[in-house]
Amino acid sequence: MSRVLVAMSGGVDSAVSAALMKEQGHDVTGVTLKLWGGPQDQGCCSVSDVDDARRVAQQLDIDHFVFNYGEEFDRHVVGPYVDAHAAGLTPNPCIECNRHIKFDALVSRAKKLGFDSVATGHHARIIETDRGLRLARGVDESKDQSYVLYMLTAQDLSMLQFPVGEMTKSEVRELARRQGLRSAAKPDSQDVCFITASEGRARFLSDRLDLHTADVVDVDGNDLGTIDAVELVTIGQRRGLNLGGNADRTYAVQVDVPSRRVVAGSAQDLLSEDVQLADHVWADKPYIGPVQVQISAHGNQASASLTSDGNVHWVDARRKVAPGQAVVFYSDDLVVGGATAI
Repeated sequence: MSRVLVAMSGGVDSAVSAALMKEQGHDVTGVTLKLWGGPQDQGCCSVSDVDDARRVAQQLDIDHFVFNYGEEFDRHVVGPYVDAHAAGLTPNPCIECNRHIKFDALVSRAKKLGFDSVATGHHARIIETDRGLRLARGVDESKDQSYVLYMLTAQDLSMLQFPVGEMTKSEVRELARRQGLRSAAKPDSQDVCFITASEGRARFLSDRLDLHTADVVDVDGNDLGTIDAVELVTIGQRRGLNLGGNADRTYAVQVDVPSRRVVAGSAQDLLSEDVQLADHVWADKPYIGPVQVQISAHGNQASASLTSDGNVHWVDARRKVAPGQAVVFYSDDLVVGGATAI
């Protein structure tokens, strides 16, 4: 029997993960992370989520604790999110939370407390290969979360368990219903936990950085108007460009925050054959050759090749990837690695 620390967000996936770990005979302890101390009406880790997790732990007759990582969350997730917008980047705070909080700070603490592994409710799998442990897509492709876990190395995976990765979401909910868990019908959290639905991203950022007006021009440099906040524009965006009747120039195809300039163009202008990348993380060693590439949490895969300089070359031209976005590489279901678009 091993000691397992289960990260319990208050949702159904982590609740079932705890139930499965106990069912398998492990000595299970639940923990919920207190991350964001500001206003909150969506996402995970709210006060009500903590209460839901605690009540599930009571149902399962396991110990439950709350770990406060508020300072770390501000430093590694919220601050960089604001800084990224100021620099004209498109960040993914969930990836940074996984990278720095859930699979760094929490796992490190679990080791110090004598736990043998940490289990979470992520829909992903850990596969034993002839080259060691590898991260793979979850069985339920519509709920797969391997994209936001791409930074996990074989060493990281040796300390982790993803109990629901082999299950579909409907199977998870059915198991929760059979066991009478209070989170069985709880909706999935979808949005950034530190941005409220009532006020939104623009208000959140305007409270933390200066937003600047910018000129909007077409691909030939002709003036099309202005926008109120260049820091809120991302490549591929259609809304908020104030283009009026310029129906053929409906996408932001280039965003230059220092120059306070946005280039708007057609869908054709948005196409690119390559993605320049930095800050690679490899599952094994740097890879050159054909891969499937995903550029958003639940986006479709597209065929591409990884070049010798670590960039992506699409088989068929695709829309530009915004700087700051994570780009993750797959071979079948296995994660080959990932990087950040520049």
